[in-house]
Amino acid sequence: MNSTFTKILSLILALVLITHGLNEFFHFDFMPVLSVPQEALNFQNSLSATGYLLPVLGVVEIFIAILIIMRKWVPFALLLLAPISINVLLFHLFLNVSGIWIALIIVGINILLIYKYWKAYRPLFQ
Repeated sequence: MNSTFTKILSLILALVLITHGLNEFFHFDFMPVLSVPQEALNFQNSLSATGYLLPVLGVVEIFIAILIIMRKWVPFALLLLAPISINVLLFHLFLNVSGIWIALIIVGINILLIYKYWKAYRPLFQ
């Protein structure tokens, strides 16, 4: 479970989560701006209009990244990330296909890490 490959995947995942989580607050200029379909813009605007959802999501992503980097409660962090990563994948699959590659990478890393930590999840299925 502590292989170099797992550590590299965990670090990549944590860096992506920190970058995206901080982007909710600081709106980095280096983040790529792709042409976004109107349906995707409407969805993003409705999430922004709530006033709380995107900042809370950013805090949760940063929290997950910190847990992964510190190697504390990693199975819990991966379970927290699962619905977020699946929603990001579905958003790109149905509303904005141009950014689907990063969503596929995040879901793939999440699945691989869940597989690596499967012993921690075994009691949930007994």
